Amino acid sequence: MLLSGVYMNYYVYVLTNQGNKTLYVGVTNDLVKRIYEHKQKFVDGFTKKYCTDKLVYYEITNDVMSAIEREKQLKKWNRSWKLRLIKKMNPDWTDLYRSL
Repeated sequence: MLLSGVYMNYYVYVLTNQGNKTLYVGVTNDLVKRIYEHKQKFVDGFTKKYCTDKLVYYEITNDVMSAIEREKQLKKWNRSWKLRLIKKMNPDWTDLYRSL
């Protein structure tokens, strides 16, 4: 999407918790800010309840509809498919937030 001559990026991301037990899939146009909000537990909900604040995977697109569709697709995937996707990009399950 073009906004005042600048392309917007959209991110589909996967968070996990300590021990990599729970996975959360989300979408945002500001990945650094959104992960910070998850880490600070600013918003009540799933990520706060299950302490999912470790960024283990993300994708970038400049099309908001593609990002939303991809988020929906990943949410429907079974756990083993998500694990394979994460391990391909991030085999050590490092918190990618530190490198943003």
